[in-house]
Order: sequence, then structure tokens, then C-alpha cells
Amino acid sequence: MKKNKKSRTVLNYSIIALELIIFLFPVYWMIVSSFHTNATLMSFPPNFTFSKGTIDNFIRVLGELKFINYFKNSVIVATSSVIFSILIALFAGYAFSRYKFVGKSLLMTAILNIQVFPVTVIIIALFSFYSKMNLLDTYQGLIFADIVYSLPFTVWFIKAFFDTIPKSIDEAAKIDGCGRLRILFSVLMPLLKPGMISVGIYTFLYSWDDFVFALTILKTERMKTLPLGLVQSFMGEFSNDYAGMMTLSVLTSLPVVLLFLLTQKYMISGLTAGAVKG
Repeated sequence: MKKNKKSRTVLNYSIIALELIIFLFPVYWMIVSSFHTNATLMSFPPNFTFSKGTIDNFIRVLGELKFINYFKNSVIVATSSVIFSILIALFAGYAFSRYKFVGKSLLMTAILNIQVFPVTVIIIALFSFYSKMNLLDTYQGLIFADIVYSLPFTVWFIKAFFDTIPKSIDEAAKIDGCGRLRILFSVLMPLLKPGMISVGIYTFLYSWDDFVFALTILKTERMKTLPLGLVQSFMGEFSNDYAGMMTLSVLTSLPVVLLFLLTQKYMISGLTAGAVKG
């Protein structure tokens, strides 16, 4: 029995290790490729190590102003989308969780059904609408599109967090003389920190990685974001700069990795446990 148990344990860990290798190898290959030239990347057999590596790709990418501009545009769009998405989801989630009104379930279902439709289904109608409203090639247009498409998830997610907070907390705050807004911002928001951070990360990742909306809405070089610039700058009709593409991909991934490192301790639910004594 002990041998069988030990064998199963070894087998389980071996499967986990294999899965980790499969999932992490593309990331490793991206990092390695960023330190190689195109000639080295196209050689056979491929070089899977950092030998013959060079930092020339990073110097070249960081030295071009257009890539700095792509980064700036992505930061503006992603940060704005996070702020407005959290703010809207906060009020909507509070209303859906704390108020009863006619058509509440129907409205919640309708909001969620927005994400049933693929982006490609609404892109033509969106382009036509943006043309009439002069929102093409603007920060506002891209931010609005990213918020609308990520909002159904954020509203449902924040609403679920509100539902975990006992209503007796609201009632106790009312007795102390707090109004609705003060209850929301002073009492409930500190308890919603894990949910708000989770929603913020989701919205940031969606906006940071968005390509379809950016490709449709943005037209000029000065407005391009990182995903759009990444593809259009290194992919040509007759040749592709894979080394440059991998280098910019590494630099694009760094803010996301840093975001997770800074917020991982907050990605925990259940901070309201014990807030109200039984």
C-alpha cells in the first residue's frame, strides 16, 4: 500500500511538472528569443539557451520614440478603463445588491448577455456609430469600447462581493447617521478591496491586450497602442522581425507581471468574515 501511494505521488508530481513545462516553455522561449538576432532564431537546430545572446534588441526598441508612444497610449487607455469601470461597477453592483425594483433580474441578465456576442459581431456597427460621433482615432472611443465590453463581468463580480457583506452593516451605519454614499464609500468600500482589485486587474488586462477594438478605432501612428504597434511594426509583407517582436512582447508583459506581484496579497475574498458578530 505504501509503495502504491508513493508511486501515485510520484506520478502526480511528474504530471504537474510536465504541465508546468508545457505552459511555461512559450514564456521562456519568448524571453530567450528577445536576446537573439533574427538569424539565430531562424537557424536550425534552434538555440534554446542564452548563449550568443545580445541586448541590442532592447536598445533598439527602447531607443525608438514610437514604441515609447505605444506604451504611453496603452497606459492611458488601460488606466482610464480601470478607473471608470470600477466606478461604474461599484454603483451598479451596490444598486443590484441592495435595492429591489421591477425588472431587476431581467436587467442583470441583459447586462450579462452583452458578453455573449463576439467582438467581431458588433465591430461594424461600432465603427459606423463612432464615425458619426467623431470618436475614431481617439482615446475616448477606445476607452469607451473597452469599458462597455468588460463592464458586464465587473458589475456581476462586484455585485457578488456586495452580496457577501451582511446588510446589518448598512443598518448599523444608518443608525449612526450615515447616508447612502457615506455607507458605500466609508463602510463598504474597504471591505470590497479584494473585489475591486480583481475587477481592476481584469479590466486592465483586457484593455492592455485589446487588439480588435484598437485595430478598428485607431488609425494614426501617434494613437496606436502596444498590441497594435507590436503587430504592425514588426510584421511586413516580405519579412518579419521576430527578434524585435519578442523583445517588445517581453517589455509589454512586464507591467502585467509587476501588477500581479503588487496586488497578489489582496486577491483574497472573505475579508468581511467576522465583521458582524453572530
